[in-house]
Amino acid sequence: MPPATTAPSPASLPLDGVLVADFSRVLAGPLATMTLADLGARVIKVEHPERGDDTRGWAPPRSATSATYFESVNRNKESVGWDLKDPEDQRRAAALAARADVVVHNLKPGTMEGLGLGYDDVARENPSVV
Repeated sequence: MPPATTAPSPASLPLDGVLVADFSRVLAGPLATMTLADLGARVIKVEHPERGDDTRGWAPPRSATSATYFESVNRNKESVGWDLKDPEDQRRAAALAARADVVVHNLKPGTMEGLGLGYDDVARENPSVV
């Protein structure tokens, strides 16, 4: 799976040093986390390891690597491919959330809680998380 589009970021942006764990999909969440990345946050987008974010396949139009819809809201992010139904990948996701300043998702209500990644779960390990 090719990474989300990444561009060099200047060292003096307002959110430099902020880590965002991005579990979002489709438009609203990725747009929000792209804005955080544009402001200097390090955004790590968690995608399915085989198919990636659903919108990678929403085409036409396409670039050489994925749908331009996906690329339009995922610039300046890093991406990892984790299956959140797999216990080892759940541990990786929990470790990411435990060190993140911000956790963003727009999954169905109760999904993150069912994965052990709900706010209460994350805040127990990372009380300052937003």
